[in-house]
Amino acid sequence: MSQLSAHLDRGWDLVTRGDFAGAMLSAEKSLELDDASPEAHNLIGYIFHAEGRAEEALEHYRQALDLDESYVEAMLNAAEVLMSPLGDLDGALDMVREARDWLEDDGTPDELADTMLLEVDIHLARGDAVSAASVVRDLPEGPFESPRLPTAIARALLDVGEVDAAMARLEEVLASEPPSADAFYYLALAREVKGDPTGAQIAFLQSRELDGTSEGPPWSLPTDQFERRVQSALASLPEHVSRVIEGALVVVTDLPGAEVVAEGADPRTPVLLDALSAPDEPDKVGRIFVYKRNVERMAPGLFGLDAEVARALEHEVELVFSAVPVAPEPG
Repeated sequence: MSQLSAHLDRGWDLVTRGDFAGAMLSAEKSLELDDASPEAHNLIGYIFHAEGRAEEALEHYRQALDLDESYVEAMLNAAEVLMSPLGDLDGALDMVREARDWLEDDGTPDELADTMLLEVDIHLARGDAVSAASVVRDLPEGPFESPRLPTAIARALLDVGEVDAAMARLEEVLASEPPSADAFYYLALAREVKGDPTGAQIAFLQSRELDGTSEGPPWSLPTDQFERRVQSALASLPEHVSRVIEGALVVVTDLPGAEVVAEGADPRTPVLLDALSAPDEPDKVGRIFVYKRNVERMAPGLFGLDAEVARALEHEVELVFSAVPVAPEPG
């Protein structure tokens, strides 16, 4: 293995462990060895994205593509940054379509499926369900090397309204693989659409149980540090939200309890409001439950935790108290 490859491999290994400072050192050493390495720029872009520095991430992805116009991984990484947090959906779509063009002849089924699933997400974020459904119909059949792709394809089918096809895929996944929390979760959503609340609750509870035994992300914080990030998020809320939750008891725990899920709560909700004021009283929340594992699942990385908690709280308050306009879900 060359020195360049060794530094790049170490950088990606450190990224998976959540050590972005160490990963950046490896990436910078890679550039010292070869300042025209597209792989090094792609790695730096990924680190910046994880740190919430989207514009800088995009700049390095573009440098990687200037050095290698066929670098599909950099295209997809750039598309994700363009989609969120930058909100340039047209630019994201152009980038994904370029990646798809490069993969049509030489790409593996896994690479093509990943690219097309990202294209589906972009179409849905643009409100174009027809184009999203068209891409889903063209997804490769496999077989896939990645065990997560059949579930991801089932989710895409569910997102475009192909509920029966999604359920069939999910049943196949659950019959042929070790138990999958994601598969049970999407099966529950499909059963809700089909009017089977009991079946949905059973699948939600199965998903919750598996989520509770799985490992969190490598950058997961100890509970006391996470609680401090929650307090930081609370301090950043707009006045119309902070007024409603002022004085509320904030409880941080890993996941919603089984009894809460059995009563109808989504097992993957990031926050839950409780002890609400009566309809004839001013809007007020008595207790806020923040579910650490669910916030970590939704956040783009360690540096996005505060923003994710704040977004979830703001949306939940606006959803519960109809007098406050509901903010749109993020793309």
